[in-house]
Amino acid sequence: MRVDKVTSGDGAVVTVYSTGAGPGIVILHGGGVGEREYRRLADALAERFTVHLYNRRGRPDSAPLTGTETVETDLADLGAVLAHTGARSVFGHSGGGFVALRAGLTLPLERVAVYDPALSIDGRPSGGYVAEFERLVGEGEYARAMTVMARATYPDDFGAKLPFGMAVGVTGLFLRTPIGRRFVDLMPTIPPEVRRIFEHDGPAGDYAGITAELLLTAGARSPRYFMDNCRAVAGVTPRGRAVLIPRSSHNAANIARPEFVRPFAEFFAGSLKAA
Repeated sequence: MRVDKVTSGDGAVVTVYSTGAGPGIVILHGGGVGEREYRRLADALAERFTVHLYNRRGRPDSAPLTGTETVETDLADLGAVLAHTGARSVFGHSGGGFVALRAGLTLPLERVAVYDPALSIDGRPSGGYVAEFERLVGEGEYARAMTVMARATYPDDFGAKLPFGMAVGVTGLFLRTPIGRRFVDLMPTIPPEVRRIFEHDGPAGDYAGITAELLLTAGARSPRYFMDNCRAVAGVTPRGRAVLIPRSSHNAANIARPEFVRPFAEFFAGSLKAA
């Protein structure tokens, strides 16, 4: 990958990784992970596009967290990347989907695609767990914190039906795996990003000002509220459409199988047909 350094509005340096050739796309990663978890997706899209990735704040090769970050901080970083690369399309997953949709309201974008965007529309899903989650992360009780969040955001998953203590034990084992250890390293980034999402809870009409071509997608195996929120936002935006991605769970963007990548490649190329 090609590597560039760009400067955000507050002087923070953003490291941008680029691959491929063609029209530009910026990938916005989700919470608790970084750009490296999206390199499979980038490689798949790079057959037709120039794909740019960067780490949001608090991650390796990005500015450290100061506790003063806001949505505007994320938008300033993305704006700097867009200005440097000339890209006018973004793909956002989970928390990155939230940033992508907020960007669609103010930044010069032509195409915005999101997968399982982390939105709170009229209290769906509930953010009632956030204060406890923040407290547990602050106390270093990462397994308990992740269990609390998982049970709130994935209420139909197998783990949510286990006794709480057993679920904490399972989560603890996961956090000892290689990918789990990366979650541990990035745990301090998760509470502020989650809080920003719920601070922007409101009606779908909050996103009605997005004029870019907009593809809102959710996985058929993801919690139902993702698709409900996609449909709600698509219904109020002039060029929005909601699409359910078959046989896909929340981490499908990281696995990036060809059948997952195809509709996004077609959308960014302007050839995705209406359902």
